[in-house]
Amino acid sequence: MTVTTDPKYIAGTWTLDPAHSDLTFSVRHLAISKVRGSFEKFDVTVVTAEDPKDSTVEATVDIASVNTGQADRDGHLRTSDFFLVEEYPTMTFKSTSFEVDGEDLTIVGDLTLRGVTKSVTLKGEIGGVIVDGYGQTKAGVTASTKINRSEFGVSWNAAVEAGGLTLGEAVSIDLEIQVVLQPAA
Repeated sequence: MTVTTDPKYIAGTWTLDPAHSDLTFSVRHLAISKVRGSFEKFDVTVVTAEDPKDSTVEATVDIASVNTGQADRDGHLRTSDFFLVEEYPTMTFKSTSFEVDGEDLTIVGDLTLRGVTKSVTLKGEIGGVIVDGYGQTKAGVTASTKINRSEFGVSWNAAVEAGGLTLGEAVSIDLEIQVVLQPAA
């Protein structure tokens, strides 16, 4: 079964429901645990086509909205050691391919961070489509990817006295997204 045979599949433009969506990340810290954080402000637009493989996703993330639960660390992340928010205030994603197999989803696209664009693959699943209590048609998607932060120019690190480095290179990015179908124009 593909999503095109799903009676709930709807072609159209879907916009982010920010109250029911999360964009989180984690990175290895001191080689013994992970630091987790989120971006509090981001936007996503999904255009589902009659043929799902022709669908598109575009997203913009406000980098200054980074939140790890520690103000000093968040401030450091905004500096040139990491995101260089003054020069690169947003991270963007634009899909280049979209595949659906049942509830499984694979989206390949161009991720731009700190002025560097690299292809990344998001893998996840479609949670479903439903009409909520307000009459809005909503869809839910869970997806994740891993990037190498140094490939995007985010290369700050410090040696640890016991050996090794403060931060790992791999960053896991996880999305829990809910989108709302927009009325046809």
